[in-house]
Amino acid sequence: MSRRIAIIGGGWYGCHIASSMMALGFTVRLYEQNERLLHEASGNNQFRLHLGFHYPRHAGTRIQSRDGFSRFIERYGDLSKPVLENIYAVPKDTSLIDFDTYKLIMTATGIPYRSVDRCSLNLTNIDGMIRAEERVILIDKARHYFRHHLRHVTSLSVEIKSIEKFSEHILVNGERFDYVIDATWGHFGKNIVSTYYEPTLLLYFEAPAGLPAITFVDGPLYSIYPTEVETIYTLSSVPHTPLGRFNSSEEARSVRDHVNSEQVEAKRGLMTRQAQENVPEFLDIYKFMGPQISIKTKPIGSSDDRSCYVGRDGRVLTVMSGKIDTIFFATERILSMIEADQDEGVADVPSSLPASIRAKVESIGLKLD
Repeated sequence: MSRRIAIIGGGWYGCHIASSMMALGFTVRLYEQNERLLHEASGNNQFRLHLGFHYPRHAGTRIQSRDGFSRFIERYGDLSKPVLENIYAVPKDTSLIDFDTYKLIMTATGIPYRSVDRCSLNLTNIDGMIRAEERVILIDKARHYFRHHLRHVTSLSVEIKSIEKFSEHILVNGERFDYVIDATWGHFGKNIVSTYYEPTLLLYFEAPAGLPAITFVDGPLYSIYPTEVETIYTLSSVPHTPLGRFNSSEEARSVRDHVNSEQVEAKRGLMTRQAQENVPEFLDIYKFMGPQISIKTKPIGSSDDRSCYVGRDGRVLTVMSGKIDTIFFATERILSMIEADQDEGVADVPSSLPASIRAKVESIGLKLD
């Protein structure tokens, strides 16, 4: 009998999990509270599909990203495009790590790269640079793909008002399912790790097509990254993009929904001055277009952990999502948990090894002492 699965949250994780479970024969219902898929954090970020280069402080995140990158291209290759010139630069004075140590970490992780002496932008105060082959997520194309692919199982603009738990099933808004998968960072399930909510503001700029993606690592630094539109770039800053740190999503949403022009201008000044420290011609090249405002949920801790975790509370499985390329890890963990519930185990049986040894001895006529 096909198991019925409710998936809450139509971001990248929810959509991929729904698609994968449909392909395996599960009966799926995907709930999204907004009017379209990939509407919140999945559609408001730097659109980067990466290999783990900007996580030198957390091996788990690097490894999950490294392993998920090729799988993402294999499964969703048409939903991303290559970055023609993708640079990771280690500044001399502001990085928490030196260039040689950075290279050693990435080499040990097995992520392919090559050292370079220059890029097509004039950079200053740089200890060293590497070039890596990463990609840009085509968010509108992805939204169109999932809207079509999941059209028969998706319920948009639906608020989850009740989840009732029973030993053999679970009710979501009164409808019966075998399992619920919470792909909303624990809003409807039990958090596996301690988290906080961070409203964010990054900036869009217009500039000539073909400029490099540059990520300055590691620590309180920043990145300039292209989007799916060749002449539009994002500027994101570790110290300046956050708008605060909150214990509840309600507080974070309130801050996000009340951002004003004065805050945007203040952030713009801080972020562009930071960019000019290493890209002195930044304001001559990039023309400000506007802000992107979103909310991130992050684990509490200093290790820079952005790994994916999956936990469970009865029949509610909670996905604490990592980077986009770790959607495969989440799906496999969910399937293993569901399959474990169906495993009745194997009865103990006596070993046949002694009899096999005796039979072999007799077949070759071996005489034992």
